[in-house]
Amino acid sequence: METTSIVLILAVLVAISIAVIVLSQMREKARIARARKITALEDAYNRANRLLSEIPGQYLTADIKLIILKRMEDACQQLAGLKSDLPIQQWRDSALQTKKAVLENRDIRQPVKIDSPDKSNYVKELLQTLFRMIEGMHKAGELSTDTARKNLKYVLFLVHKTHADLHVFQARDYVRQNQIRKAIHAYHLASTEMGKSRDNPLAVKAVKSFRTRIKELEAMSADGVDSSTASPSRLDKEWDSFLHDAEWKKKADYDD
Repeated sequence: METTSIVLILAVLVAISIAVIVLSQMREKARIARARKITALEDAYNRANRLLSEIPGQYLTADIKLIILKRMEDACQQLAGLKSDLPIQQWRDSALQTKKAVLENRDIRQPVKIDSPDKSNYVKELLQTLFRMIEGMHKAGELSTDTARKNLKYVLFLVHKTHADLHVFQARDYVRQNQIRKAIHAYHLASTEMGKSRDNPLAVKAVKSFRTRIKELEAMSADGVDSSTASPSRLDKEWDSFLHDAEWKKKADYDD
């Protein structure tokens, strides 16, 4: 066999080997990319499902629920395209059933009392995750600017409401212990938190209520009244139902 032929054969063998290696690497990269995308979409679905399940029921408007459910549906659709082994159809059916219940006003979720710093911080983390999710959906073109802006303002309002909830709980505890000055300070903190959402009519109403409650406590302190024996405040009762009634949702217009 001539030298030239041997060189050509070796060159062909080398080329074939390189092609096989390159093809193998491309397939491996594609497999890894697919696996990462599936993991990311699974995480997105689970994150959205967690928000829907763990955010206090009184915080979830129909709009917020539908946004979260849209994220879950989109994740299922993309996972189906990747032919994942995950129970996608089950997830999708569950999301569609919940969506139907929300649209028919049948999706009732229990309110959660914010009565400890740990619970307040946990709910705040959930709300921050929700905020980032809405931001991401807007950037991806999945939500209109008006819808995103309206709901992002609402989520920020909820963060302030969460802190105010904790301060109100602490204030009530101080009242029961007849520590009126500490109770007044806690109500001041609650008022400051709600004041951060001054463009929200509900927050403005809450600030006025706190100021009225502070004046009541100051009067009790001046008169030497033992607050531990006093009846629960009307304003405190109103605060407990602040986000529970359907009427507040009609007032919650966060557009400028």
